[in-house]
Amino acid sequence: MKKLGTALLMLALAACGRPTEDGGQAGGGRSLIQNKGSDTLVNVAQAWAENYKEINPNVAVAVTGGGSGTGISAMINGTVDIANASRKMKDKELEMARGNGIEPVEWTVGYDALAVFLHEDSPVESFTLAQLAEIYGEEGSIDTWDQLGVEIPGCDSNEIVRVSRQNNSGTYVYFKEAVLGKKRDYKMGSRDMHGSKDVVDLVLNTPCAIGYSGLAYATHEVKMPCIAVEEGGECIAPSVTTAIDRSYPIARPLFMYTAGQPEGAIKEYLDWILSDEGQCIIQNKGYAPVRTVTCD
Repeated sequence: MKKLGTALLMLALAACGRPTEDGGQAGGGRSLIQNKGSDTLVNVAQAWAENYKEINPNVAVAVTGGGSGTGISAMINGTVDIANASRKMKDKELEMARGNGIEPVEWTVGYDALAVFLHEDSPVESFTLAQLAEIYGEEGSIDTWDQLGVEIPGCDSNEIVRVSRQNNSGTYVYFKEAVLGKKRDYKMGSRDMHGSKDVVDLVLNTPCAIGYSGLAYATHEVKMPCIAVEEGGECIAPSVTTAIDRSYPIARPLFMYTAGQPEGAIKEYLDWILSDEGQCIIQNKGYAPVRTVTCD
């Protein structure tokens, strides 16, 4: 009887761990998808994960931030299933992945308008890309607000307090490439924030400050100037609409990366993210969907 009981226990354990065709686990178990990376995408990724529970209760999606570089590194090292990124993978990252026998697959899951934030009392209404480059770029010529012909209420020092992101952030990398140019680095002395919300929080409490981050992190307590490609050109405000039609000069795609072509639960999850339902969630979070969708 003792041997029979042991055999039955082993059979039960084996049945609980047997994967099913839909990516779940037989015997009432659940599949876990590890999703990590971009701070820009973390809020919408959490919303996707929460809503997907209703679609497939047998799949749990664990979402963490940490920056695009962190997520991509984890995907390369095989510790996550999906990496979120607000920039494309770098050549050296692709080389590292291939060195580990991984061929990354890129999925465009939405678009974002990378907004510039100012204190709500700032009189500045617009910037050109060249002005932003001179504010943020190495050896840039603009360090004080009076150089732009403005006086900021509450900013007695007149200094432009530059708020940026840490260098593992895809937002940091994209702003550098789109505004400063690939060969130009940032000025030293910026206040580098860990997350997008931290950028907005510092700007709304600092009259002298300027910052940049994803549009979805905007609040009514900060101001978002329009951006022109060049002096005298049309100045475009950041919005979901101008991100969709790419008229906003600093609109960017948002990505998810997988280690090779996904299968099972991971493929089903990505297919759902790109469905109308998934795309309505990203639109409701303040980002642009990959295509026009009609949402409730």
